[in-house]
Amino acid sequence: MMRGSPARPLRPRCPHGRLSRLLGKFLPPDLHIAASSLRPWASANFVGARHHFTLNWVDTDPHAISPDHNPKRNRQNAMVARLESQLALIEWPLYQHIVADISAQPAPDQDAILLEILTVEE
Repeated sequence: MMRGSPARPLRPRCPHGRLSRLLGKFLPPDLHIAASSLRPWASANFVGARHHFTLNWVDTDPHAISPDHNPKRNRQNAMVARLESQLALIEWPLYQHIVADISAQPAPDQDAILLEILTVEE
């Protein structure tokens, strides 16, 4: 009788939920997480995930500001720079995972910020 391949070792638990909760604590009070998702990621040497977050302003009415309104874009750009510098300095306590990269950019079609955090397994 032929046996299957040996069982793969268990993967460490995905840190997406913990990362979302920590991010919620570290965000400025005028931003909140509107949506999040993750996509598995791997390179030749590392395994992890790309965590995508859409951040919206707490006080923004989506119908009150037009998409091409210049102050909105200035606010997005200023917040993107602020987020990248502040979040890069944080020690993220994740079980068996490390935050390897953080990038933020203004959402092109809405008054929001797109944040991507790359985590890799230790």
